[in-house]
Order: sequence, then structure tokens, then C-alpha cells
Amino acid sequence: MSQGDTTTDHKVIKEWIEARGGRPSVVAGTEGDDGEGILRVDFGPKEDKLEEISWDEFFQTFEDRKLAFLHQDKTADGKESRFFKFVRR
Repeated sequence: MSQGDTTTDHKVIKEWIEARGGRPSVVAGTEGDDGEGILRVDFGPKEDKLEEISWDEFFQTFEDRKLAFLHQDKTADGKESRFFKFVRR
């Protein structure tokens, strides 16, 4: 079984997402008074419900919400994995 790693390192997170063709995004229409929406990663083709944001906005929300990034590099059969989720620190 393949296991996941958890990180809060912005460089590691950005490299992992970009290596898989992902873009930092939020779910459209989920912004609150703080202006921040629900974080997602859009791996394309572009999803209508996702709105692409800058890495700065992405990591600002990531830090404000005190999140960590749980991710898997390889699947159990050794292929590149896109499995990830945001978890509380």
C-alpha cells in the first residue's frame, strides 16, 4: 500500500501540483466576508465551478485556514498519483 506525506512547505506543494498539471483554484461562489473561497486544485480540463487564483492567494488562504497538504507521490502500482487533500494542522 502506498502512503501519503503531509507538508506545509509552499515550495513542495507548488512543485507537486505543477508537476501534475494542476492550477491553484477556489470553488466559485464560496467566498465569504474574508474574500477567500474553498481551496481546490484544477487538474484540467478546466472545471466551470472552479476559479483559478494566484499562488499568492492560494497560500494566503492555506495559511489563514491553518491547513496542511496531505499527498501521495505514487499509487500502489508505482504510477504518479494525483491523490491529495487539505487537512487541518
